[in-house]
Amino acid sequence: MKKMNTNEIEAALKNLTGWELKNDMIEKSFTFKDFKEAFSMMTRIAFECEKQQHHPNWENVYNNLTVKLSTHDANGVTQKDIDLAKTIEDIVA
Repeated sequence: MKKMNTNEIEAALKNLTGWELKNDMIEKSFTFKDFKEAFSMMTRIAFECEKQQHHPNWENVYNNLTVKLSTHDANGVTQKDIDLAKTIEDIVA
């Protein structure tokens, strides 16, 4: 998969509320009601990640979840990351 350039990434992020480009990754933080809800959402996201064969870097602290996406084989952001970010948005919504 082809690594996207900064202009392509920024254009794609216009369709993804709250996602930002940082350190060759796209990133967003989510806040949930409590740990149980955050962990439940992570589980739902994990099943979809496995289905897409693409896995995030993420961190969960109590009710906060931070997701960072990058395609390691391409050394940066690809369309695969944009697609997974859209999927995550759909799941969280």
